[in-house]
Amino acid sequence: MTGFADSRVVVTGGTRGIGRAVTLAFARAGARLVVVHRTDGEQARTLAAELAGAGAEHALVRADVTTGAGARRLADTVREKFGGADVLVNNVGVDGHAKFDDLAEDEWRRVLDHNATSAYLVTHALVGLLPEGASVVNVGASVALRGRPLGVHYSASKAALVGFTRALAKELGGRGIRVNTVAPGVTETEPGAGLPPALAGRLAAMTALGRLGKPEDVAGAVLYLAGASASYVTGATIDVDGGI
Repeated sequence: MTGFADSRVVVTGGTRGIGRAVTLAFARAGARLVVVHRTDGEQARTLAAELAGAGAEHALVRADVTTGAGARRLADTVREKFGGADVLVNNVGVDGHAKFDDLAEDEWRRVLDHNATSAYLVTHALVGLLPEGASVVNVGASVALRGRPLGVHYSASKAALVGFTRALAKELGGRGIRVNTVAPGVTETEPGAGLPPALAGRLAAMTALGRLGKPEDVAGAVLYLAGASASYVTGATIDVDGGI
């Protein structure tokens, strides 16, 4: 794939799981990348090596994009490195499980800050660097409209992205900027180290396709929405959940 040759792509939460798959897919398609991660470690080091091995021009930025300061630091790096961004992928997110009766305010804020507020902060910081024809892709979750027991805060945070996407698409459409969301279902980001086998089997059986999602499944949808084939798609939320 070379559909993104020389495109300037920003991916938040890009060193592991879905974000890593998205980052590497763009690299293989010829993009230049700014990848955001919160902590240094093996995941960041190995990703940098993979990107270098692929010949991809890239920069890894350590920043907490749940804060305005972290988002502004990212914007400064994008401006200095590439002068702007053609694609922004808001992928930062966390999970959370708690009975509503036991759901503490701190836990509510932690999940909302990562899953919804970070998308606002990063997009707000970068919006002046997005040219006509740019694309913003948010990574949500297909439970946004179904809801999930023991996950009121998680479901609410992902539902917020649906409204954020739809409204922002209407605001930025006049500039030719598209805004969409990819909504994964249960995605096995760490095979063998994620869900207990029995639970994974039950969840896979609930899908029409009989398997859990892979990060690469989500990456394919992200690249579609970011690319020319989706030039008339904006404000959309596309489920990538195997028909669960």
